[in-house]
Amino acid sequence: MTLTTPPRATTREWIGTSVLILPALLASMDLSVLFMASPWISADLAPTASQHLWMMDIYGFVMAGLLITMGSVGDRIGRRKLLLIGAVAFGTASALAAFASSAEMLIAARALLGLGGATLAPSTLSLIRGMFHDENQRRTAVGIWTGAFTGGVAIGPIIGGLLLEHFHWGSVFLINIPVMVLLLIVAPLVIRDARDPHPGRFDLLGAALSLAAILPLVYGIKKTAEDGVGWASVAAMVVGAIFAALFVVRQRTAPSPMIDVHLFARPAFSGSIIANAIVVFATAGMGLLSVTFMQTVLGFAPLAAALWMLPTVAGSFLGVAIASLLARTVRPALLVSTGLLVAAVGFAGVSLVTPDSHVGVLIIAYSTLTLGVGMTATMVTSLVLTTAPPEKAGAASALAETSSEFGGALGIATLGTLAGTIYRDTMTANPVPGAENAAEAAGDTVGAAVAAAQELPAEVADLLLRQAFNAYTHGLSVAAVLGAAVLALAAVCAGLALRTVTTPQSTSMKE
Repeated sequence: MTLTTPPRATTREWIGTSVLILPALLASMDLSVLFMASPWISADLAPTASQHLWMMDIYGFVMAGLLITMGSVGDRIGRRKLLLIGAVAFGTASALAAFASSAEMLIAARALLGLGGATLAPSTLSLIRGMFHDENQRRTAVGIWTGAFTGGVAIGPIIGGLLLEHFHWGSVFLINIPVMVLLLIVAPLVIRDARDPHPGRFDLLGAALSLAAILPLVYGIKKTAEDGVGWASVAAMVVGAIFAALFVVRQRTAPSPMIDVHLFARPAFSGSIIANAIVVFATAGMGLLSVTFMQTVLGFAPLAAALWMLPTVAGSFLGVAIASLLARTVRPALLVSTGLLVAAVGFAGVSLVTPDSHVGVLIIAYSTLTLGVGMTATMVTSLVLTTAPPEKAGAASALAETSSEFGGALGIATLGTLAGTIYRDTMTANPVPGAENAAEAAGDTVGAAVAAAQELPAEVADLLLRQAFNAYTHGLSVAAVLGAAVLALAAVCAGLALRTVTTPQSTSMKE
């Protein structure tokens, strides 16, 4: 067999990559940008506990539900064209969210943002896959993209904190609009369009089945996390599982399937997808809890909290750099497992935080967590892209990002609900004397407790806040222990699943 040297990327490709990381950054930022704004939104829109969680995670759920469909659409109509369509949709939804006047309106706007994000996200990564043919250059470009996409979850609260120091909470959405305008202007100049040269007919039935599978599963899991196991949640998950099975059957028999389900038989592909979902599940859920802890229990203003969060972003980019450097010589199984274990250590550190801890304890633990996430995400994203055929880059990218968004939104719902349940149970079981009129509001969220304390006599307010802060910290610790356990188990499973995989180059040559 004769091996030819693949062409190396030019300056145009690297400029195009810098343009593509902007929507990737914003798409992931919007998963966490409300973390800092959460107390202000609670005070302004007065959402219930359930509405508050929906505000946070409906963006990721809608995005996850549509990513596979949009990735397949991009393979057919052109990935750059889909990117530009997504920029318009994302910018419009951002304006609606910025001026939401009720909890219901903000939830609806966040759902529309998820629709826009679902068109942006698969386009960026699949375009990078087609722009770089040299494996080392591609891995570097994927590392840059991964740093933006994973770092966006950590950067979101920082940007939110900087804006909230001077502007209304709606400003966390308005920053999306000028970036989308810039993307619409620059992308056609520096990015070449790409698509599947032989796409076949669009699988409309497959698209419908994917939605029918994901949405009931999402509802059932969320309902279980909020209210425990019940007939409604179990029925929803059963319905989702049935449609998921029908979707797989459809993809195996359709003349032009949206995804090649046979890819999941390859350890590099299936192991990477699962590892990606698990690490984002744990990280996104802890992000909301940690930022709220800093602002309420530790009493930091948004700007101060944002500045303290900067090392967590550095941790993510350092993890990306380490993984990109070691990927040429270290087996994927070792890199992915090590990244997951490092993240688990970070979670264990978060569980040790108390209401009287210095903020540095939380930041060191959380930075360790993001270091592990950066290592894991870089490797698994590269494995997914190099395993799938180039003409299906859009669908493969969508699958990788579906696992990220689904895992992130599910993490917010599960870990957030677990911590919230512990908080509410603690507050309900031990009412503070003299705070009966504020008990219902204070027992809902810790942000509401801080607001309610401002209307009480100083002595009663101190007792209420002490109880609320202890209850919230206990919920945070329990959620962190669960996250550490999940990641440690995932590290073992990923090592076993990827044990036969050598390098991305050799993986892409296997059948």
